[in-house]
Amino acid sequence: MANPVSISVAIIGAGPAGFYAAEALLDRHADVQIDIIERLATPFGLIRAGVAPDHQSTKLVSRRFEETALQDVVHFYGNVEVGEAVTLDELRGCYDAVVLAVGAGVDRPLGIPGEHLRGIYGSALFVGWYNGHPDFRDLRPNLATPAAVIIGNGNVALDIARVLVKTEAEMASSDLSDHAAEAICEGGIRDVYIVGRRGAADAKFTTAELRELGDFEDCDVLLNAAELTVPSEIADNRELRLREKNLAILRGIRRSEAARTKRLHFRFNLAPATIDGNERVEGVIFERTRAESGRVLGTGEFERIPCGLVVTAIGYRTSPLDGVPFDTKRGRYPSAEGRIEPGLYVVGWAKRGPVGVIGSNRPDGTLCADQIIADAKASERQSAKPGRAGLEGYLALRGVRSITFDDWQRIDAAEVAGARKSAPRRKFTTLSEM
Repeated sequence: MANPVSISVAIIGAGPAGFYAAEALLDRHADVQIDIIERLATPFGLIRAGVAPDHQSTKLVSRRFEETALQDVVHFYGNVEVGEAVTLDELRGCYDAVVLAVGAGVDRPLGIPGEHLRGIYGSALFVGWYNGHPDFRDLRPNLATPAAVIIGNGNVALDIARVLVKTEAEMASSDLSDHAAEAICEGGIRDVYIVGRRGAADAKFTTAELRELGDFEDCDVLLNAAELTVPSEIADNRELRLREKNLAILRGIRRSEAARTKRLHFRFNLAPATIDGNERVEGVIFERTRAESGRVLGTGEFERIPCGLVVTAIGYRTSPLDGVPFDTKRGRYPSAEGRIEPGLYVVGWAKRGPVGVIGSNRPDGTLCADQIIADAKASERQSAKPGRAGLEGYLALRGVRSITFDDWQRIDAAEVAGARKSAPRRKFTTLSEM
């Protein structure tokens, strides 16, 4: 039997999508060299910088990715930004295949008047801030306000709300960054509003996340029971069961008899129309909506929620990359099931948009590996591309100091060693600290 074709692969992005692609390549091909290139000094992408700090069990998947990173044929290059340290064209000249696993880290805008005011943040920025992402370490949101509004009806909105309403004791076993913990503790937020333009039955919360709402130590959850109904136009039985399951959880939430310091309000059928204020946000004006044949229509009735902080959680976009076709409307790279062209591939949110959970990226990795192997076999010759040696040549030429996986393990050990009693780690949030 003929020896398998040797394949060199560069994966841009060290989040779940990139690691699932690497894992699939290792499983499917005996002679592959994989280099994972990451702009940040740390691996694991949204597992470190996006997953809620109080969801430590979700982060355990990083142990699986660590096993992949420790394979002899896999190298990690942190602190290497494609486009500056090395260009995409240079990488394509070095490797048989380049995989874009860059995620979707740009917030979608609301597109309404007043969005420019201070005190308004997209969820990518705000979540990155409290998770210790180096890009957002110095965001310094003003939390000295009685009320915050979170616009969006998905799990990210729930994550943000929990971080704002939980007590210091409730967050003690999380990896919430020190600067965020101090700011939240010292801030004056007492009312948090989660607002969606559709009805409660259309919210994208998962059942597991909703179940956490009844366990707050010092926060009441307030809902309007009249809003917790399923529209009659939904006829699919499975869809009805799924929606009823979530609504049943919301209906079962009871206000505490004891006095609580904070309140989490769920508001539905309200679409943001205007954000008002002078230099800073002072409130959000919403238009009441109604559903008709699956569409959301305005009613002409308006309501203002006063607040000093607004976080939008309405979705993300991928950033364009020089030399790669980009769908500006959908905010992602167009492809044929992940193959942009032979030698260039895309996986994860950069391919599908920001939908699904961490495990949703695994099929992308499997398909991508199959495409890479098929394209390599179709060439019917061994590649003469330099692979890793070519990348390291460019980095040396430009004086780029990359972070190896051994370096990351030392950073990881120091974070764990520096943790408070019940916390899993104390994050370093700047490159200089690392």
